[in-house]
Amino acid sequence: MGNKTFVEKILGAETGSIVFKKPNIVLTHDNTASIKVTFEKMGGVKVADSNQLLVVLDHNAPPTNAKLATQYQSIRDFAKEQGVNKFYDAGNGICHQLMANHAKPGMIIVGSDSHTCTAGAFNALAAGIDRTESAGIWKRGETWFRVPESIKITLKGKLNKGVFAKDISLWIIGMIGSAGANYMSIEYHGDGVKSLTIPQRMTLANLASEMGAKNAVFPADEVLAEYYGKDKIEGVWADEGAKYFKEIEINLSDIFPLVAAPHQVDNVKAVSEVQGVTLNEGLIGTCTNGRLEDLQIAAEILDGQKVADGFQLLIAPASKEIYLQAISQGIITKLMKAGANILGSSCGPCLGTGQGIPADGFTVISTANRNFLGRMGNKNAKIYLASPACVAYSAIKGEIADPRGEEFNDKFPYAKEQGSVVEIKQGDNRKIGNVWNYTDINDLNTDQMFAGNLTYNVLSSDAAAILPHLFKGFDEKFSDNVAKDDVIIAGDNFGCGSSREHPSVGLAYAGVKAIIVKSVNRIFYRSAINQGLLLIVNREVVENYKSGDNVDIDFNNGIIKLNDKEFKIAQLPEKLMQIIEKKGLVNWIKSEK
Repeated sequence: MGNKTFVEKILGAETGSIVFKKPNIVLTHDNTASIKVTFEKMGGVKVADSNQLLVVLDHNAPPTNAKLATQYQSIRDFAKEQGVNKFYDAGNGICHQLMANHAKPGMIIVGSDSHTCTAGAFNALAAGIDRTESAGIWKRGETWFRVPESIKITLKGKLNKGVFAKDISLWIIGMIGSAGANYMSIEYHGDGVKSLTIPQRMTLANLASEMGAKNAVFPADEVLAEYYGKDKIEGVWADEGAKYFKEIEINLSDIFPLVAAPHQVDNVKAVSEVQGVTLNEGLIGTCTNGRLEDLQIAAEILDGQKVADGFQLLIAPASKEIYLQAISQGIITKLMKAGANILGSSCGPCLGTGQGIPADGFTVISTANRNFLGRMGNKNAKIYLASPACVAYSAIKGEIADPRGEEFNDKFPYAKEQGSVVEIKQGDNRKIGNVWNYTDINDLNTDQMFAGNLTYNVLSSDAAAILPHLFKGFDEKFSDNVAKDDVIIAGDNFGCGSSREHPSVGLAYAGVKAIIVKSVNRIFYRSAINQGLLLIVNREVVENYKSGDNVDIDFNNGIIKLNDKEFKIAQLPEKLMQIIEKKGLVNWIKSEK
C-alpha cells in the first residue's frame, strides 16, 4: 500500500476494504433508552467497555412530557448501573459540543447521531451510526467500517468581513450537492485552514453530514495544539501523494454570504438573491452554530438594536459552559435587551421537539444544519439556513438581510432553483403489483419517512408503533398499503438526513423485500443492513424500470430481472451477508458463540 489518505491510515486498510475496529468513544443521547432495549434483546447485561460510552441528555432537554421524563430517568439509572463516567444530564449541553471535552487526535469516534462528524475538527475519525449498531458495540466493543474514498478540499487565503464558516460549508454543498460526498471522507488542507478557529472547524465538520459524507477531518496543527494548551500535538494525517476521489480548491476570499433556501440544504443561493424575503422567526444555536464566538457575533450586531416587530428570535447556547461564559461577558444581556428569547442548552427547536416550533405559514432563518420540510416540527413552515451574523441582521429587519450591508449584490454562480419536495398527490397510486415506484423522487429524507417530532415518542425498538407513521411526510397511502415482499424503487440520495433508524426498522417489520435506489445516504445504508433490510444501489436498474414492470431479485446469484432483462448486482462482503441472512444485527449478535 502506497501513500495513504487519513482514513486509510487510521483504519489500517485500503479504500473499499471492510474492517472491524473498536471505537474509542460511542456517543448516544436521548436515544439511549431505545438502544438499551435493543442491547437487552441482544442478550446484553453488562456493556463490553463502559469507558467507551459517552451519554448526553440533550434532544428533549428538559423533557416536555411525562413519557420523555421517564425515559430520561431510565437513562440515568442505566448510566449509573453500567458505571458510565462520561454522562451528562439535561442542561449540560448538546452532545456534539460536549464531545469537545473528550475528542482527541487519532481517535475513532462513532455516535448514534448523524452529526457525530463534528468531532473531526479535533483530528479524529468521527462518524454517525444507528441505534442498533450502537447497541452492538455496547455488547461486542467493536463495529465494522468500510474504508471510504476521500475528497481533498484545499482552502486558500482568508474569509472577508461578514463571511463565516457556515458560508464555506454552504458554498461546498452548493458546489457538490447534498449527495456529492456520499460515504466519503473529507480532508481539509491548505494554508486557509490555519485561519479557521476550532469552533469554525466544528461548523465545517458538522455540515459534512449534509454532503452525505462519512466524516470530515482537520489536521492536528498549531491551532488545535493551542486549543489544548500545548505547544505541539501528535495526530494522524494523509501522506503527500495520497490518491483522492476528487480534489477541490477554494479561495476563501471568493466566498460571500449564502443561505440554503427551502426545502433542501443544497438549494444554495447568495443572500443578495433572497434579500427582502419576509421572516417570522430566527434561531441562533444548535450543534452547528451555538458556540461562544457565534453568540458574540450575534451580540455585536444586536447590541443597541431591536428585533423587528412580530419577529421571534431564539438563542440556544450549545452548552452550559458557553451559556455561563456568555453571561459573564455580557452577551446574554445584549441579546435579551434586543428582544431575543434565551432557551436552555439543548437541541429542541432544531428538530421540533421542544420550544420554538414555528406556526403555520412562518418563514424561519436558522443557523441549524437542516431545512427539510417539517424539520422544525411544522411542515407548513419554511426554513432558510444561514450564518449567525445573517440571522442577527435579518432579525433586526424582519427580512433576509446581507450581513455586509445592502450595497452588496453578488450573484451566486451555481445557485439552484430546485428546493421543491415531491409530495404524492391524492389519487396518485405509486404501488403497482408489489413495486412502489418513487423513481422520480431524489433526496427522500428521514424526516419525510418518519417525522422528527415523533422520534422520542415512538421508540425505534417498537416496530409495530412505527409502521402507521412510515412515509407520511410524502405518501399518505404507503403505511396502509405496504405489504410483505414489496419492493421500493427510488432515485438519488435515498434516506438522507438524520441517523434515526425508525424508517429501516419499520420497513423491515413490514416485510419489504428490497429497496433499489440510484444512490443512498451512508447512515441509512448501514441502518438497512443492520435491520436485515436488503438495499441495492444500482442506477442502471432504476433508470430502466418502467411502471408495471415485473421485478425479480436473485441476490445470491447477483441478478435483478426487469421482466426478461437481466442486470448484474454486486455482492455484499460475507459478514454483512450473514447479518442480512439472520434478519438483522440483533439476531446475528445473539447467534454468535
